[in-house]
Amino acid sequence: MSASHNDVRGQCPAVREVLKRVGDKWSVLVVATLGAGRKRFSELRRTIEGISQRMLTLTLKGLERDGLVTRTAYATIPPRVEYELTKLGRSLLVPISQLGEWAAQNRENIQAARKRYDAHIR
Repeated sequence: MSASHNDVRGQCPAVREVLKRVGDKWSVLVVATLGAGRKRFSELRRTIEGISQRMLTLTLKGLERDGLVTRTAYATIPPRVEYELTKLGRSLLVPISQLGEWAAQNRENIQAARKRYDAHIR
């Protein structure tokens, strides 16, 4: 085995952890939504269909911890908190957009494959 192969194998747990975050359904949707600019928590919750308050909170905390999102709290009454992508978070928009385009281009093929599979299983 080459040294570079061993390096990649040694990084697998770390790579898996990153992919777990950036490949998570809610993380992808939050990053894509913040791609349009900073948003308040309530705006994110209204925009991202189906996400619970708790899941949005957990997702934002994870994205902030990973350096993809910044949280800015303003000392107003009531308190106002805004979220926006960091430079690292904005760099994630490119692969997310490409994945979205791939999904749109291949959704009919995938639906047809599912129908064939389901018909065969029954």
